[in-house]
Amino acid sequence: MQSIKEIFKLGFGPSSSHTIGPGRAAEIFLAKNLEAGSFRVTLFGSLAATGVGHQTDVALQKNMEGRTLEVVWKPKVSLPLHPNGMLFEALQHDGTVTDSWEVYSIGGGDLKDANGIVNEQHIYPLSKMTDIMKWCKTEGKSFWEYVEHYEGPEIWDYLKEVKDVMFASIKDGLENEGVLPGPIKLQRKASSSYAKALSSHNPQKSIGLLFAYALAVSEENAAGNRIAIAPTCGSAGVVPSVLYYASTTHEYVSETKVLRALATAGLFGNVVKTNASISGAEVGCQGEIGTACAMAAAALTQMLGGSIRQIEYAAEMGFEHNLGLTCDPVLGFVQIPCIERNAVGAGKAYQVSTYAMFSDGGHKISYDQVVETMAETGRDLQSAYRETGYGGLAKKWEAFK
Repeated sequence: MQSIKEIFKLGFGPSSSHTIGPGRAAEIFLAKNLEAGSFRVTLFGSLAATGVGHQTDVALQKNMEGRTLEVVWKPKVSLPLHPNGMLFEALQHDGTVTDSWEVYSIGGGDLKDANGIVNEQHIYPLSKMTDIMKWCKTEGKSFWEYVEHYEGPEIWDYLKEVKDVMFASIKDGLENEGVLPGPIKLQRKASSSYAKALSSHNPQKSIGLLFAYALAVSEENAAGNRIAIAPTCGSAGVVPSVLYYASTTHEYVSETKVLRALATAGLFGNVVKTNASISGAEVGCQGEIGTACAMAAAALTQMLGGSIRQIEYAAEMGFEHNLGLTCDPVLGFVQIPCIERNAVGAGKAYQVSTYAMFSDGGHKISYDQVVETMAETGRDLQSAYRETGYGGLAKKWEAFK
């Protein structure tokens, strides 16, 4: 497996696969073809179908640094390796193609071409949670210690930066009000939800705060502001909200414990990314919100003093009960149903963590089995329910209005 740094990238919303990934690809291709007269990028499949709402063309133009760029949209054509396909071409002034690159944005800001994942570096020898748990049992160590063992102590400085960006996006999102960009005209709700939660009493207060924190990050993402991918932009509100809630509610949850929980969350997300997919265009929203829910559940259970088995159980439940979740963004914007799904995902992570803590951690279905099932389910989903905007809520939008 790669470093968990690849799970927690820092960037600007609204989409890791539709803006951050294509933007990275544009930077790489431009660096190889600085003498080109102009450029052409053809977007295929999901990238073309929902790229306008996701601001894919804006991200490409920004990272081409003012060069002449033609964007061609082919939503009905899919390239073989992934639904988020791109063809970059460098052109001479007479239109002759001098270089080309077929590349795919596979989720979480990662890129893949015919040679494999771009700049891929494996640092973990194990990729299945069952094997990692055996290592932890043999060594008498926890999940975060497994991360530190292979990442080195420098991982904590990186996770500190990630945590700071996560918490900053919550605080900014709770302050900012108004309408989010785009034709949906969706009002921000985090600020008002936070005010209502503060004036409520438990249990409504606790869940209200958790919802508000998740909405804050998701609205910041939808506005194109800086966030920490966890594991995607569209699902970036789940993990931060749970970490922030725990750190502000429980006095014993220090920054060190938050960083260790973040390491554990990254490990669980990494297993999904390695063995299945976190791309909504490939497996639906179960790969995004489902993974984020599992990550958050694992993190919270660890912070609450859960055992290795209880942590894995919480993550398994968080994932299991998101199986089959479709990706159907209205008008291609990361707003409806994406923002509310982050709040619901955070609430579900809280619930399954509580459930796991009331158990001894024993259960019949492993986390690895759910990851495998999610991948199979994602392949079985019709393309209309995999971030194309052709089915589900996206299809019903006009009728509802």
